[in-house]
Amino acid sequence: MKTKVYNLTGQEVGEIELSDKVFGVKVKADLVHQVFVQQTNNQRQPWADTKNRGEVSGGGKKPWAQKGTGRARHGSIRSPIWKGGGVAFGPLSVRNYTTKINVKTRRLVTKMCLADKAINSLLVVVEDFKFTEPKTKLFAKFLTTLPVKTKSWLVLTPGKDEAVLRQTKNLPKVNTVRVEDVNVMNLVNNKILITSKEGIKQIEEMFGK
Repeated sequence: MKTKVYNLTGQEVGEIELSDKVFGVKVKADLVHQVFVQQTNNQRQPWADTKNRGEVSGGGKKPWAQKGTGRARHGSIRSPIWKGGGVAFGPLSVRNYTTKINVKTRRLVTKMCLADKAINSLLVVVEDFKFTEPKTKLFAKFLTTLPVKTKSWLVLTPGKDEAVLRQTKNLPKVNTVRVEDVNVMNLVNNKILITSKEGIKQIEEMFGK
């Protein structure tokens, strides 16, 4: 599979061959969904927490006599049927949402997401990210020159690129990560994938084994 290569002015300057071991795998939507849910679950924090009838304050005294008042029998205002009482079977902060998926499966699904970008022309390869100066406006202008238009971009840099990070940190809907940190979640959440020729080389070295 071949894809076009662009320079930083948005002009086509050539083509690059993509490895079928990475960008030619068959995409299975159900497997992608499974790994995506696993990664979102692992980021979920159990903030919700409620008190049961043994944890709420008050209620040490019986609210009224057992008989003779004409009202229903109650032993404590901590009961879940009372306003301000404890909660029965409520959410607790000790809950663990973590789920596990095999490393091989996760790597395979990452390749599926990369292949999906390439097959659907959602992969943009540039020569490099060497702008004349690390200015946000230069990167924003570069995005407008590309043949694909969208509001969400994922920029993959070969290694940590401080200049690109500085250029993109204030751009809305532009996420920059290292090639070695790419995962299913950021590939699914961002429509267009942008990387350099060196980035493609690293991706194929990581996932082509």
